[in-house]
Amino acid sequence: MKNYKIVLASGSPRRKELLAGLGVDFEVRLLDGIDESYPKGLNGEEIAAHISSKKAAAYKDSLMPNELIITADTIVYLEGTVLGKPKDEEEARTMLKSLSGKTHEVITGVTLMTTTKQQTFASVSKVSFAQLTDNEIDHYVTHFHPTDKAGAYGIQEWIGFVGVERIEGSYFNVMGLPVQRLYQELKKL
Repeated sequence: MKNYKIVLASGSPRRKELLAGLGVDFEVRLLDGIDESYPKGLNGEEIAAHISSKKAAAYKDSLMPNELIITADTIVYLEGTVLGKPKDEEEARTMLKSLSGKTHEVITGVTLMTTTKQQTFASVSKVSFAQLTDNEIDHYVTHFHPTDKAGAYGIQEWIGFVGVERIEGSYFNVMGLPVQRLYQELKKL
């Protein structure tokens, strides 16, 4: 990795914290207005990978030969439906009610790109929620304002402590960046 200057193309404080945890020096670079739409007919892993690749493509023209950019997109996937970031607290409550008592997938697509190479992968974690009461959902939404999070929750917050019964897969993937898999992919470069 010493051959590259690592660039994280994300404003997420969780992704910055997770990448820093690998002990990798990096800078953050952000572009506004990247289209995060995707074609109909894609499944969960394909959606996250498609959006991550699309984000990387937006940086292609500004990438220097010694730079490696990391883009990521995390989705919450419940019964074939993507739960994105809620537009307001009421939609956050609705999303949390739909997750209550069920198992869903958290899927992060990650793209690594240099001026000569591009690789995209997706990491899937299954998260099972206990049955949540309306009071628990109201408490979480009121105190943690999860409108900036896919699926309206952050596993590292109160709702994760009281609501998550089981995880299959990477905990860090649920936070927004599958750092163990990312580390393995970076080593290959």
